[in-house]
Amino acid sequence: MVPANDAEKLILDLVTPVEALETASLGDCLGRVLGQPISSQLDFPHWDNSAMDGYAVRYDDVKTVPATLTVVEEIPAGQVPKCELQTGEAARIFTGGMVPTGADTIVIQENTQRQGPQVTVLTAPSAQAFIRKQGSFYQAGAELLKPGIKIGAAEIAVLAAAQCVSVPVYRRPRVAILSTGDELVDVNHPLAPGQIVDSNRYALAALIAQAGAVPVPLGIVPDQKAATRQAIADALNQADVVISSGGVSVGDYDYVDQILTELGATIHIRSVAVKPGKPLTVATFGRGKNQQLYFGLPGNPVSSLVSFWRFVQPALRKLSGLETRWSPTFVSAKTDDDLKAGGKRETYLWGHLYLGQDGYRFILAAGGHSSGNLVNLSQTSGLVRIPLGETMIQAGSEVRVLMVR
Repeated sequence: MVPANDAEKLILDLVTPVEALETASLGDCLGRVLGQPISSQLDFPHWDNSAMDGYAVRYDDVKTVPATLTVVEEIPAGQVPKCELQTGEAARIFTGGMVPTGADTIVIQENTQRQGPQVTVLTAPSAQAFIRKQGSFYQAGAELLKPGIKIGAAEIAVLAAAQCVSVPVYRRPRVAILSTGDELVDVNHPLAPGQIVDSNRYALAALIAQAGAVPVPLGIVPDQKAATRQAIADALNQADVVISSGGVSVGDYDYVDQILTELGATIHIRSVAVKPGKPLTVATFGRGKNQQLYFGLPGNPVSSLVSFWRFVQPALRKLSGLETRWSPTFVSAKTDDDLKAGGKRETYLWGHLYLGQDGYRFILAAGGHSSGNLVNLSQTSGLVRIPLGETMIQAGSEVRVLMVR
């Protein structure tokens, strides 16, 4: 069995990020990975502008107060100033308004008193107060956004401000999903005795989409060697990554590892020292840029999801072109409950991670923590890690929790 951290490193070392680029519209690039650096021919701000409502003045006129000035112009946002300020003059200005030539300071309106065309400055401002200088946020021609970042709302705002309407992004990896087992039926199929619904397919598809890849569900594969071999071969022709659930344990009908070898795969991992999720197959087909990854996940639903969160999701992040932050996010928290484990493997128990007054807290999900108990996995936001060798962690102790939402 490979220790969890060693398995994670080994898997990430196998991943070669996608290089193919495509173009997404500004309105359709949320969650995509930026594929090229973005620059702008505009300074930000584009011109000197006011950060507050008030009056644009010459500092020398107001460094001694009270000082009474003549208001010669009003400048709302979006209007070009018409006047150049002279000694003894002020311009009424609003937030975002262009600072007129001759002005070098903004006096906020709360520190003034207006009477007709005259304004009296009651409190002396600092020199250049409340002026956002042209180019102080960004200078034209420099790198505005770097490649390898995930595009969120803030990045979309920056792209829009730079008038970037077509955004270069990395192609999203395609991930095929196979569910193996004679006991499985589709969600809309009547259940006979001994049958269960293939829930893994839908959970994995959702997780793949959340990771920024394209899920390619290929249905249920019966426990027959020929059928499994054909299904894997077909999946490899359609995707960058293939994920199967079930068939990777040591049962009489678990053919996956044998078939992978027959198809020419290199198997790097057969099991990990993790509970739940000990049976984990990680294999590769081909070499270099054309190498394809194969993950054989356990069939038990909790084991399948834990294996994805711990090992597959980091691989998909790197594969998608993200520059950094591939590994799972662990945070320190205090557990509200006693935590028990067998001690022979690194153990993950699921529950709710929340932010309390003294930092993160973790509440263990109610009910049994069997790898087949999908029900109490609902609303899971964290997996608490019980290190190898530990069998009991008391309530109130500090623990490490893997964030999964």
